[in-house]
Amino acid sequence: MNRNVKIYLLISLIISAAPLFSVFGQDSLRTEMVKYTPDFRFKDGIYLNFEQVRNNSPIPKAKLLTSVDYNDREFFKRVMESDKIYFYDDMGIRQEVPKSDIWGYSRNGVLYIEVQENFNRITFIGNICHFVADITTYDNRYNNSPYGYYDPYYSPYYGYGNYYSPYYSPYYSPYSQSSMPRTELKQYIIDFESGKPLEFDVDNTELLLMKDSQLYEEYVQLSGKKKKDLMFVYIRKFNEKNPLYIPVEK
Repeated sequence: MNRNVKIYLLISLIISAAPLFSVFGQDSLRTEMVKYTPDFRFKDGIYLNFEQVRNNSPIPKAKLLTSVDYNDREFFKRVMESDKIYFYDDMGIRQEVPKSDIWGYSRNGVLYIEVQENFNRITFIGNICHFVADITTYDNRYNNSPYGYYDPYYSPYYGYGNYYSPYYSPYYSPYSQSSMPRTELKQYIIDFESGKPLEFDVDNTELLLMKDSQLYEEYVQLSGKKKKDLMFVYIRKFNEKNPLYIPVEK
């Protein structure tokens, strides 16, 4: 048998065996979609982008290059104190990424998102998520407080069903007029398809509700005050009608 014939037969064998290798690969990496519930736990690790969040596929501790003890209860918080994160990719090649470019991380199954280089816990998860972040501002804008003045502790969780927020307070201390930077609590929502944080206001609530025509039509018929008062209520309704599904390994 000449050399060319041997090469041809070898190539044919590899091509015919490819589907078999593919099947074995699928068996070892098979996943299933699971409906999100408050008991769901995301995989612990660092998420470089939101696609990794949607796939529940972070960079695990074992692939991170750090001097922090893996058993440290504040492991991710301490790792994020560095300006850059070092890790091995799937090819075993050492990589580095600025902390500011990281989407966030999961600790004990809970997601934390990066905003202004601080990591904030996402307290309400669904196809529309909600969270509160500490941000630095330089102006005198007011938030969505129902009282008409700036209240950094206002939260939509208070007063709606069983959602309790430690941020709520009936007291307030209006800020003095100043251009000096200050830290305040600001509310955001996230579309789980894009992962982009949006300010929690009426316009963005309407935008995300458009994916459910019935709820959207109900919401746009409300008065301006009702829209503001019921933003979080309609987000909850949306998530109940349109549950979130996350891939998990079998």
